[in-house]
Amino acid sequence: MGGTNARFAWQAGPGEPITDVRVLPCAEHARLQDAIRVYLDDLGRGTPYAVAIAIANPITGDHIRMTNHHWSFSQSAVKAEFGFHTLRLLNDFTALALALPDLPAAELRQVGGGQAQPRAAIGLVGAGTGLGVSGLLPVGRTGWVPLEGEGGHVTLPATTARERLVMDGLIHRYGHASAERVTSGQGLLDTYLLLCEADGVDIGSVVGAADVSDAALKNGQPQALEALNIFCAMLGSVAGNLALTLGARGGVYVGGGIVPRLGTWFDGSPFRERFETKGRFKSYLAELPVWVITSARSPALMGAARALDALG
Repeated sequence: MGGTNARFAWQAGPGEPITDVRVLPCAEHARLQDAIRVYLDDLGRGTPYAVAIAIANPITGDHIRMTNHHWSFSQSAVKAEFGFHTLRLLNDFTALALALPDLPAAELRQVGGGQAQPRAAIGLVGAGTGLGVSGLLPVGRTGWVPLEGEGGHVTLPATTARERLVMDGLIHRYGHASAERVTSGQGLLDTYLLLCEADGVDIGSVVGAADVSDAALKNGQPQALEALNIFCAMLGSVAGNLALTLGARGGVYVGGGIVPRLGTWFDGSPFRERFETKGRFKSYLAELPVWVITSARSPALMGAARALDALG
């Protein structure tokens, strides 16, 4: 469950294939429960015994209020309304992290670095409606523990004059300039608008993040291209910070909806340079591989299934 779309799938039991994937726009449903009802009614298989919901939000208690969407609900009330025997809530990027060990090589594209160290910590970042951050820590010989945090809301790591200009504008607008305020769809748009305002340039027909990307990559519009480069640079800084914090010798994965759509342009963007620009630890980071997740189907669905498996 992201801020834009809710993705559903069915699994008959532990280890069984994930089938019947369907994407429902969040905006078309007043409540999470309404979207669940539409999926289950259309599927026609009755009430599932166990359900996992991976949602773009911290899970800190029974009541959930989404950060980037208006849905809010009580876990216990949802469980009672549908009659689920088991309901497991987890952060969406925690679910994506659980899926990482099972991702096939064909669904990954490496962007710099060398070989991953086996059984070493793994980092995960991803930009979409918001900025997701997670990772995996090895436990024992084969196990992994996923991280459940809100790293997308750390303070923005601005380093250039233009990035600080954007940061000041975001602070004026929102009160705090988090990493998500740039490395997200709304962040890409806000960055473009702030650059245009600073340069005295008309914003043209740009009204969304996709318009910024199109203006940059198809038309070469200067402020749009700069905004996209700042987006990639900031994402690189955040990913590098995460790699250092975790000691992510197992590499860093980049998910989310935005970067995969940039294709191979992203590989030559400022991302990798900023990922490695950490002073005395540049050589340390230069060895770490980064992979863009290119899966056509959301791997977080697999991770949500893994979370149910772990409950036995």
